[in-house]
Order: sequence, then C-alpha cells, then structure tokens
Amino acid sequence: MKIHEYQGKDIFKSYGIPIQDGYVIENIKDASATIEKVQQEFNTEAVVVKAQIHAGGRGKGGGVKYSPTTAHALENAQNMLGMQLVTHQTGTEGQKVRKLYITEALDIKKEYYCAITLDRSQTKDVFMVSSEGGVEIEKVAEETPEKIIKVWIDPLIGMKSFQARKLAFGLELTGDAFKTAVNVFMKMYACYIGTDASIVEINPLVLTEDDRIVALDAKFNFDGNAMYRHKNIAGLRDVHEQDPTELEASKYDLNYIKLDGNVGCMVNGAGLAMATMDIIKLAGGEPANFLDVGGAASAETVKNGFKIILSDEHVKAILINIFGGIVRCDRVATGVIQAVKELGLKVPVVVRLEGTNAEQAKTILSESDLDIIPANDMKDAAQKVVDAAIKN
Repeated sequence: MKIHEYQGKDIFKSYGIPIQDGYVIENIKDASATIEKVQQEFNTEAVVVKAQIHAGGRGKGGGVKYSPTTAHALENAQNMLGMQLVTHQTGTEGQKVRKLYITEALDIKKEYYCAITLDRSQTKDVFMVSSEGGVEIEKVAEETPEKIIKVWIDPLIGMKSFQARKLAFGLELTGDAFKTAVNVFMKMYACYIGTDASIVEINPLVLTEDDRIVALDAKFNFDGNAMYRHKNIAGLRDVHEQDPTELEASKYDLNYIKLDGNVGCMVNGAGLAMATMDIIKLAGGEPANFLDVGGAASAETVKNGFKIILSDEHVKAILINIFGGIVRCDRVATGVIQAVKELGLKVPVVVRLEGTNAEQAKTILSESDLDIIPANDMKDAAQKVVDAAIKN
C-alpha cells in the first residue's frame, strides 16, 4: 500500500522529523485562500505547488512548480489540478491529479537521498544515503555506486547511533546539520519499524541555506498484511491511485496483480502461481495477471476470480491451474462452470486439475458441454494456453 507525500509528511511530523510543510486542496476554488494561508504561516511569498500522485518523477513531468509570487502560484495550481501527469513511473497514460499540496518554499544549499528497506539477502534492514539527492537513485546506483552509503541494521537489535553517525559522515555534514541528520536518521528508522513500512524514502532530504535539515518529500510503502494493526494508515488509501481491477479483487479477498500479457492465470497458492507464470513465459507467452484464489477457494471465489480476469480486455486465453490440497478440485470445476455460464465464454479456457477429487472434477467439466480445453500437466497446460492465445 502507498500513500501521498502530504500523508507521509504527517507521519514524519508525528515522529518529530522536520518537513517542508503546507496544505492540501482538491478544489481550485480553495487555491487562493490556501496560498495566502501558506504565505502568512511560513512568512514567505514564494510557495511550491506539488501534484499528489503515487509516482516518482513528478518534477520532470511538470508536477512540481516553484512559484515566486501569488500570481504564479495560482496559475500553476490552475494548470496542474486535473491534469494527466505523465512520469517514468505512470506509463504513457499518466495519472490524473486530484490533489495539490501547496507548501512553503525553502532556500536549498544541498540535496540528499535517504531510504530504508529490507535487504532479504542479508536478512537485515538496509539504510541508504547518497549525496546525489533529487535524482533517480537507480541511475546513481548504476553510474556512481560509490556515492551510495549503506548500513545494515539487525531488526532484533535496532538502529544504533554510531550507524546514524556513519551515514551523516558519509554525507560530509558538519556542525548542527550533522547532529540534526543523526537525529533524523534515528527517527526515520523508528518510523519505518513503527508503521510496518516496507520502504521509507526521502528524496530529497535538504540542507537549507540556514543549515537546517528538512524532508522535502516523503515516500512510504506499507506491508498490506500489517494494516490491521494500523487502522489510521489503512484509512489513507486513495482508491483513485489503484488499478480498478486490483481494487475489485480486494473486495473478494483475491490476491490479484495486473500484468502486461494476454494469458490470464487463475491458480491456488502463491508459489504455484509464480511457477505458472514462469512456465507460460517458457512456452512463449506472457501472463496477464497474478491471481491466487487461496488454498480454500470455494465455487464463489473461483467465479469471482474468473470475473476479474475477464474484465481485462487484453486477455486472449485463460489457464486455470489448481492443485487440490485443502480445496477440492470438483468444487473448483463447479465454480468454473458457474462462472462461464454466468459471464459467457469469451476466450479459450485451459484447465489443469490435480489432487483431491481431480478425476471427479474432470468428469464434471467434460459433461458440462462447455468448450473447455483439458490439460494433463503444467507443461501441457502452458503450451495449450499460449497456442490458444495466439489463435484468438
């Protein structure tokens, strides 16, 4: 789960991390009063108008505008609110800007990058900083990896002050800025752990002309499995920023992720789903989705999964790959038949069933008078569904 910059900054503020502050508007009618409020509260005529979408690269796409005067700020707000903002992370279709964050403007001396995430290879959290703030960290990692300083933190022990000092030294900070940065890094890690985040990123973290350390941005990704412990954070979800199909799937407790291919997949179990996508690619196809209907899938669950897959107009064939352990294959077969009869068979469907009541399931499908293609094993299923997608 992701949240907007202004929401992330509210979380930072609750942890005592200094931020570039401001106010959010959703209606252009509120722009003038909000700009004036920011100017008065922060004693500055210049403000920054920022589009709020869940994507990086907003500045390059025209979604962040420094506005030296009230007139500039109003013009930027009018141009930005409602625009289709295209960045390297949104794709060519872009994302509609529904909210603007109007903030104080700061005189910046230097920009830095900092982030915390899990390094699975080390089974530790990794805290990264770089003097190359304000740019894509992937580019820095590729071209000048020596400019990224890292410390690894044992989550059972937590972050120690010497690790925060190592990061601050790596950024060549001195004096009060050094002390503030150390404090910010410690609080960032507390925030990362305390919110069950999978990533916390500030890009850029800035050193101002008056030697203050301030978070100019805030990016959070959260572990969705932990959101039951953070009802306040779960409530920050912006449904406009999610794929509508993924949002619909979540209503049925289906684990669904939309991909770019044309072969729809319905599988029970995440590991089998990953293996199914791999074997589809080995057969020369491209999976259109990841869909795990769960180990105890019912006929209703299968029907809803079918409905989700068919809502993707790019799907040219569907592979149903079920191993009956907890779930019975005959129950899956019944769900497939119900779904096909209710929704109509728009594309070829290949079914591979193994495990509990598999033979009964095959009989149910064969006697259904539906044009369903049976498969003997995963390799056979993958080849048949790829061939069917090509022909369709």
